[in-house]
Amino acid sequence: MTATTVAMIALALGLDALIGEPRNAFHPVAWFGRLVGVLDREWADSDRGQRLVGLAVAILAPLIPAGAAGGAVLLATAVHPLAGAAVAGVVLFVSSSLRSLLELTETVLEATEGDLETARHEIRGLVGRDVSTLSPAELRSAALESASENLADGLVATMLPFAVLAPLSLPVAAAAAAWVKGVNTLDSMLGYPSKPIGTASARLDDLVMWLPARVSALAIALAAGDVGSLRRARAWARTPSSPNSGWPMATLACALSVRLVKAGAYDLNPEAGLPTRADGDRAVRLVRFAAAVAVVFAVVLAAVSAAVLEASVLNGTAVTVAAPIPTPAVTILAPMPTTGATTVAIPGVRL
Repeated sequence: MTATTVAMIALALGLDALIGEPRNAFHPVAWFGRLVGVLDREWADSDRGQRLVGLAVAILAPLIPAGAAGGAVLLATAVHPLAGAAVAGVVLFVSSSLRSLLELTETVLEATEGDLETARHEIRGLVGRDVSTLSPAELRSAALESASENLADGLVATMLPFAVLAPLSLPVAAAAAAWVKGVNTLDSMLGYPSKPIGTASARLDDLVMWLPARVSALAIALAAGDVGSLRRARAWARTPSSPNSGWPMATLACALSVRLVKAGAYDLNPEAGLPTRADGDRAVRLVRFAAAVAVVFAVVLAAVSAAVLEASVLNGTAVTVAAPIPTPAVTILAPMPTTGATTVAIPGVRL
């Protein structure tokens, strides 16, 4: 079970390294995004009505990619178990993103050294804030903030539940990864204060991302060889409005001894200087290494999950074997050489 799970994670990461994100026309997440775009409209005249509609959207919409992913793996498994495992690996691939995130971050960092117009254009793929007046250092700060936060959103959040559930059920594992990606997509498109329809989606994303954000922060601290950066990050981790995004961002800032700032929103590690280009390059390497650490976490979780499953099966079998089987006393007529026939009662046997 563990080997199969590791193979599927390796398949997903290998496809990401070779292909990156598929084009939107072929990307299931983009398809779901178009559906969310259709749902993002005025369904009611009041904010309360919009929030009620948004609650239904948050509950039901992520079930669509989850059902599609789980169903695809189930159908493939019916053909051959290896086909099911391959489809599950592909589901994890399209639900995750690492290469494209880091490549775009590197593009922005490079452009900050002389082509600010390109930097401001490219960074729109990472952040949604107004970047028209940001300095080169502030653009680098925005790029590094996004890289650390998206480590949690783009990789850890889908990989961890997949690793835990894959030893139990491949369709369920694939469905869980797709469901998490659906929740993330809803939040990224609807989770703004100006959109009442996205209130429920934002709250659901806060719940879903609570653990992945903190696991990502731990991965960054371990990758940096500075576990204390996680402790120092506590001073600023709760500064952003999100209860989760501050953890990987603040940990990265402390691990690299740089300041990450979004005007009017947060100022992480404010006593340090804004990131230089060299700091940006170090951050990309650190996030890539932290992703590898997160993969190790996932493999360990898969092994633990498989061991728990095996122990449960064995315990269940032991209980069945040890259970007493009631049988009535039975009379056996055995011939006796001296007196003819004698009645002998043997408990639990009937012949």
